[in-house]
Amino acid sequence: MSALWIAHVMVTDEAAYGEYAKRATGAIADHGGVFLARGGAYEQLEGPDRPRNVVARFPSLQAAHDCYYSDAYQEALGFAKGASQRELSIVEEIG
Repeated sequence: MSALWIAHVMVTDEAAYGEYAKRATGAIADHGGVFLARGGAYEQLEGPDRPRNVVARFPSLQAAHDCYYSDAYQEALGFAKGASQRELSIVEEIG
């Protein structure tokens, strides 16, 4: 079953976060991830407002998990830490 990587982000340092996004894009693609939403218009209905919302589809929950823990993604993530407030989940899609 495919899985969704869902991130809600408040960017506090645009330059550092931009470097994260550039590096993370490659790591996500390397694990079969395809972006469905990345930024763009949104409406916050509940919970903390995080104006950057990202959804990527992976071939499986395991692929999304492996991406997150990959060396390439962890290196990219170093640029996001301290440059954003984030929530990130991976969720298996309904078959």
